[in-house]
Amino acid sequence: MTVEIIFETHSTSVDNEARIASGWRDVSLSPTGRAQAKDLGDRHRLEHIDAVFTSDLRRAVETAEIAFPDGVLVHRDRRLRESDYGTMTGAATEEIDADRPNRVNAPFPDGESLRDVVRRVECFLADLARDWDGKHVVVIGHRATLLAFEHQLRGVSLEEAAAAPFEWQPGWRYVLEA
Repeated sequence: MTVEIIFETHSTSVDNEARIASGWRDVSLSPTGRAQAKDLGDRHRLEHIDAVFTSDLRRAVETAEIAFPDGVLVHRDRRLRESDYGTMTGAATEEIDADRPNRVNAPFPDGESLRDVVRRVECFLADLARDWDGKHVVVIGHRATLLAFEHQLRGVSLEEAAAAPFEWQPGWRYVLEA
């Protein structure tokens, strides 16, 4: 059996608009982000969704609450968080993007590495496979969560994932073997 997953990044936050890397800092969606979250829900309105899993950070939770206001169970899970940028939290997005390829195994100062994120997501996916076999779920996360999904479910190397520029799209679809 399998779990069908639609992965969505959280909608635009106030830090995204300011080109600031939030990491684990808990920031809200911007007005644009709230409109994007509504659009996310509209994209999936006709699909049967058994559950939504979201990072426990506010920008992801708000995205889930706006996109799926009723009828779908929303589960918050800290394993779906963005990378902890440590002392680099609040740095310019461009600085984090340039440094990310160096952080596959070496953690951000006082933070975590991309491999640490993969370990978190790997545990989440194991639980998802065990508990949601045969189901169709939405996961709302962050860029680092997406990189971990690409590595775990598509076999993309972490080095390649870390070096690739981020290109938003309306959801990524995965099949998780249970």
